[in-house]
Amino acid sequence: MINLKKIDKSWTLFLDRDGVINNEKHMDYINTWDEFKFFPGVKEAIKKFTEKFGNIFIITNQRGVAKGLTKLEDLEIIHKNLLEEVAIAGGKVTKIYFCCDMDNSNQNRKPNPGMGLQAKKEFPEVDFSKSVMIGNTISDMEFGRNLGIAINIFIPSTHPYIGVQNPMVDLVFPDLLSVSKAL
Repeated sequence: MINLKKIDKSWTLFLDRDGVINNEKHMDYINTWDEFKFFPGVKEAIKKFTEKFGNIFIITNQRGVAKGLTKLEDLEIIHKNLLEEVAIAGGKVTKIYFCCDMDNSNQNRKPNPGMGLQAKKEFPEVDFSKSVMIGNTISDMEFGRNLGIAINIFIPSTHPYIGVQNPMVDLVFPDLLSVSKAL
């Protein structure tokens, strides 16, 4: 049985972005800050996560940049504003890691572990055996497994048919706010 109550400041949280923190555009990309919309309760959830976890990282594939659909400057504005809004709400994200590469074999493109390994290199206190990954795709769950992350939590925002019957998924919650309330 997975006990979320055991989580303390020695634990690390990895969050996917699109479909977990904000609305995801089906078969498209969030290209500008105007298109970015937080899911209800996300800022409150991240505030609660900040009280529980030592580090919080956002790990996001952003292929739209490589495709020329999202300008890198716009992605940076999205992330700057996201961090500011979370901070205003009392939360803190340690760092955002993103991969713009088109090639699925790139070590930094989820489900490959590169962005998690970057976080560990920059923040040596990160212990994957005391980490949680929250995502909305099997790729996110594979990322967690590839790093040896202790708990993979699935948010069925865009893939409602995937659940705990999938061996990559440990727990399913409807949204981040419900995860934060279970801590």
